[in-house]
Amino acid sequence: MQNNKLIIPIAIIVAGALIGGAVIYTRGSPAKTDTATNPATPKTVTIKPITSADHILGNPAAKVLVVEYSDTECPFCKTFDVTLTKLLDTYGKDGTVAWVYRQFPIASLHPKAPKEAEATECVNKLAGNDVFWKYLQKIYAVTPSNNGLDAAQLPILAASFGVDKQAFQSCLDSNTFTATIQADYNDAIAAGGQGTPYTILVPKNPMSDTTLKQVSDMFTAAAAQYRIPADQLGFVTTDKKVVLNGNLPYDLVQQIIAAMIS
Repeated sequence: MQNNKLIIPIAIIVAGALIGGAVIYTRGSPAKTDTATNPATPKTVTIKPITSADHILGNPAAKVLVVEYSDTECPFCKTFDVTLTKLLDTYGKDGTVAWVYRQFPIASLHPKAPKEAEATECVNKLAGNDVFWKYLQKIYAVTPSNNGLDAAQLPILAASFGVDKQAFQSCLDSNTFTATIQADYNDAIAAGGQGTPYTILVPKNPMSDTTLKQVSDMFTAAAAQYRIPADQLGFVTTDKKVVLNGNLPYDLVQQIIAAMIS
């Protein structure tokens, strides 16, 4: 894990509306997240079924599916995108781990994020899943985050991957995927998502009690290092999934994945 000199912010929720309270970031927890809401953390997590309609990078029959709910303008999602890309480089080539991307734009913090999410869906419609992933990665690479990407770049970036610019703009202007984005957002909230990135590790086969304890112990050890409650980092659910809260360090995520597939 990264050393103790790492600058790691904690999100302190300022009381307000259910969606979109103000957020202050200070030193402390590695659970770096942009916050949408603050419900009680559930121990049973239910998400909509993973199907061929999802954006999947890797083998859909992988031993572990990493289901990430994310916001393209969230700076912590931008960093976690690098973490998951590295994870897929390690475990994706042999089909052990696959990445499922779902939309969780927090408009109250990042008003541009919902339209960027729609842009990725338009690219998927016009050019397919492979180009969707390339376009998504490009957005994360070029945005300064925190609502900083110029919307004029969206069609330019799409065209750079061979997407017809006029068809793309027509799709984007028509709000074709507004309901799709909202459905993903609602699914994230229903699954206990309190901010972005919010990630759920879904094993193909149920984990043994020994593995479940091993993963729980990893959260406990990391939480002790940062002097925070363990479930602020993540937790094992009663239905044998693993929840990751925020932008956790690569080493911790990798250790958890290794335990799940061993």
